[in-house]
Amino acid sequence: MQYPQPITKLIESFSKLPGIGNKTAERLAFHVISSMKEDDATTFAKALIDSKRQLFKCPICGHITDTDPCMICADSHRDRSVIAVVQDPKDVIAIERMRGFKGLYHVLNGVLSPLDGMGPEDIGIPALIERLKDENVKELILALSATLEGDATSQYIAKLLKNTDVKVTRIARGLEMGRSIEYADEVTLIRALEGRRELF
Repeated sequence: MQYPQPITKLIESFSKLPGIGNKTAERLAFHVISSMKEDDATTFAKALIDSKRQLFKCPICGHITDTDPCMICADSHRDRSVIAVVQDPKDVIAIERMRGFKGLYHVLNGVLSPLDGMGPEDIGIPALIERLKDENVKELILALSATLEGDATSQYIAKLLKNTDVKVTRIARGLEMGRSIEYADEVTLIRALEGRRELF
């Protein structure tokens, strides 16, 4: 059956979201059309537009923010001698949720993946190296996901900093292979951070 164009466009829009197949996209579209009040739909649409227009990457750490710099970088109570390197902003949220880490972050917004055309220049590695020149960082914690790409990225960064005064550690393997940080529970994350080990 051919849907009217507005429904087709709505289904296509929902299907662009990760993990949303065509059937789920149809269900979501029809929920918006038949069950959602117009005010709620307008609020939802405005939230989407506002998030795209008002949010940007912090110029210091790369985390998503609506202030320059982000609240974490601007917080004078944070330990500026320690930086946790993470893959994306969801990892910052996961670590912050456990309330045990008081250092700063550097969000790479990706990992090395030659098959996907992602090299060091395509993620936040050059910005990280520049940042380490300017700031008095004593320890860099590599808190990347336990995947082949995450491991390769960690090794690459550790080798770049091998002959510097910065201590490079990696979170412990409380995380199972292939699992993203954002899905780990708080206890596992705390243990992973506490059990970090130095690379090289």
